[in-house]
Amino acid sequence: MTTTFDINTPFPLYLANEPHTPDNADYLTVTDKYTGQPAARVALADPSIIDCAIGAAVNATEPMRELAACDRQAVLMHCVHRFQERFDELADGLCIEAGKPIRDARGEVTRLIDTFRIAAEESVRMIGEVMPLDISPRARGYTGYWKRIPLGPCSLISPFNFPLNLAAHKVAPALAVGCPFVLKPASRTPIGALIIGQVLAETDLPKGAFSVLPCPRQGADQFTTDERLKLLSFTGSPDVGWDLKARAGKKKVVLELGGNAGCIVDADTNLEDAVNRIIIGAFYQSGQSCISVQRIIVHADVYDEFRDLLVAATKTLVMGNPRDEKTFIGPMISESEAARVHDWIADTQSGGATILCGGNRDGVMMEATLLENVPRDCSLSCREAFGPVAILSKFTDFDAALDEVNDSRYGLQAGVFTRDLYKAHRAWEKLEVGGVVIGDIPSWRVDHMPYGGVKDSGFGREGIRWSMEDMTEPRLMVVRDVDAAIGTRSKT
Repeated sequence: MTTTFDINTPFPLYLANEPHTPDNADYLTVTDKYTGQPAARVALADPSIIDCAIGAAVNATEPMRELAACDRQAVLMHCVHRFQERFDELADGLCIEAGKPIRDARGEVTRLIDTFRIAAEESVRMIGEVMPLDISPRARGYTGYWKRIPLGPCSLISPFNFPLNLAAHKVAPALAVGCPFVLKPASRTPIGALIIGQVLAETDLPKGAFSVLPCPRQGADQFTTDERLKLLSFTGSPDVGWDLKARAGKKKVVLELGGNAGCIVDADTNLEDAVNRIIIGAFYQSGQSCISVQRIIVHADVYDEFRDLLVAATKTLVMGNPRDEKTFIGPMISESEAARVHDWIADTQSGGATILCGGNRDGVMMEATLLENVPRDCSLSCREAFGPVAILSKFTDFDAALDEVNDSRYGLQAGVFTRDLYKAHRAWEKLEVGGVVIGDIPSWRVDHMPYGGVKDSGFGREGIRWSMEDMTEPRLMVVRDVDAAIGTRSKT
């Protein structure tokens, strides 16, 4: 099917579980990222609406905590079924609002469904422990029990590059544990989150359990500073994320930020396989992923062969309309972002770098680009490109290659193509990242694994179980058996 939004019928926001179009509302125009034409309008939340939504979430705290596990699971499974029914609509919507090639869009909808399904499974596994406490005579007769309790209202801020699945990674675990939430989707891509709101509004969640509130960044301070919120989960740029953490007050903060992922290709690698995987890692959805392959570090013995294979494969990638099944490279999120990447490429040339292929821009369309001889201090090496560009370098010493990956302010994930078990273990021990992927690209992720980074790449972990832990806290009960404690229990 082909989705067409009605520019004359704005999407409502969702306030305390219900669609809401404020009187005298301001509207955000969402553009088709390929054509640049207006595609939809979205009602914006002002500070009074955000305040009302947070208040409603506070009021929903106890009703959400009291939901039975089977009821939380039923809500999540309802979402799974409805997303399956609306699969084509959701995928086509991603083509429009995010400029995502249709095959990639279908992949994201599949992951959206996976994420909610995993959360549904985990919602009935909120287990605790029985702890024997009698580790010394003074604790004789004491036993501990602990369980996890929902934190309460959560603030969720999602990014533009995965409008469905990265919102799902915040929404689904909150529902799984019973935390009410307010969600601010990215201003460039709010429609996917609003469709999630549409589906949740079909359920019988307690009033105030959720609000989906598009709003401009400058009007969203309450998502960070309001003391009624118990957790802030943010995915986006490092500069914004660390600033939010500094202003978040006493609430728990989880940050999933940027990266400039390194990928090592050792001499024993199947080069054709590595090329096929790295093409995806570097250029999938125009490189607009925080775990996009940006730095490719290749053993000198196979460097020339690998480079030639990779350049040849890159030149075959089709760039164009994201709705075309053949398209691999679609538009970047905005012309300003495409221009920035183009400028960074030009800067590397001034520093002596060589363009192996690509390097040209036409509006929002940026060619898949490979470079070599890029100085370490150039932006394309030391900053996050977030575009369809990757750089190649060579190594002879494996430990030096690991050092090169670590020579970064970021530490999200890294990829290592090697058949040597000992090198794989050394990479796992030495690389300063949240995840090491052996035999594949750092861009690989499934939605139940722990995911997050160190250094400027973030703080905390996502992945359903780990997010559920962040959205809960352990509560201990200690029971004293009086007879056992004072030694009066009969021994017969």
